[in-house]
Amino acid sequence: GVSKEKPKMGSFFRSEEMTLCQLFIQPEAAYSSVAELGEAGSVQFRDLNSEVNAFQRKFVSEVRRCDELERKLRYIEAEINKDNVPIPEIEDMPKAPNPREITDLETSLEKAENEIMELSQNAVNLKSNFLELTELKHVLEKTETFFAEQEGVNGTDSPTHALITEDTNVQAANVRGRLEFVAGVVPRERVPAFERMLWRISRGNVFLRQAEIEDPLDDPKTGNEIFKTVFVAFFQGEQLKSRVKKVCIGFHATLYRCPNVYSEREEMVKGVRARLEDLNMVLNQTQDHRHRVLVSVSKELQNWMVMVRKMKAIYHTLNMFNMDVTKKCLIAECWAPVRDLPEVRKALADGG
Repeated sequence: GVSKEKPKMGSFFRSEEMTLCQLFIQPEAAYSSVAELGEAGSVQFRDLNSEVNAFQRKFVSEVRRCDELERKLRYIEAEINKDNVPIPEIEDMPKAPNPREITDLETSLEKAENEIMELSQNAVNLKSNFLELTELKHVLEKTETFFAEQEGVNGTDSPTHALITEDTNVQAANVRGRLEFVAGVVPRERVPAFERMLWRISRGNVFLRQAEIEDPLDDPKTGNEIFKTVFVAFFQGEQLKSRVKKVCIGFHATLYRCPNVYSEREEMVKGVRARLEDLNMVLNQTQDHRHRVLVSVSKELQNWMVMVRKMKAIYHTLNMFNMDVTKKCLIAECWAPVRDLPEVRKALADGG
């Protein structure tokens, strides 16, 4: 010990006799020595590099390594919580990983993170497909009556429509030029503005039919509910088509290819329903697999967290040490209770 304070007796809360120690530690034994001292918990180190910027200290890259591991752990924990998988408490506190175990720990975390990320991405892709097919199914089913009405106007099997039915000239024009249409879905809350805009760009020459999708759809990325409306916009001429499509893009509408012949629509809807059933099965299997992965990872999580936290604390402590001139050993200063000195010596012996 270098210096001593007088013992302060008489109060249970007063500190006991302390001594300031100077430690000389071989660099290769530094990590394990600090690990042992940390487990003993009887010393408090002084920062001998208080003038030195955190980024210029000796173990800065190791601290960064720990930060990266903590980031992975936060991601894994968030995914486990998202699926409401319980995280079991640990019975025995793990010690800090020794340098060899650090590599294994990094590998385990890398593997867990990659597997969960891949499963999440797969699920998002599958759910996106599921959303598109569901929307297409609604477009094909709900527009059936719109097409039937349009076809009924001229008694033909083509969607031609007199926008102003009383005007015989317009009717004659409609028979000459087949009516174009685009079909799709648009967010429900945008429908009134969408309708107004279509009216404005066409001077009232777009005929919009719409039907709400009653059940909310799931957003593939967030899982939030989204409400959509199916629409068909009938109009004449290629020139209007590009304008109508631009409005659709502006209002985040999704357009779907919809045949204008009843038999083709019927055929298409059958195919879509079959694909939706298959996709549903695959989605359930993916979810089961993800759940199994998260359950097995959740058992390790608390262990990993403690190990990374201890490891980071060790490197932060080592950054308080000085390197001696010959670079052959590290010098540390710490306060320790006098009666714990044998324990400190033992920890250093175990660590060395």
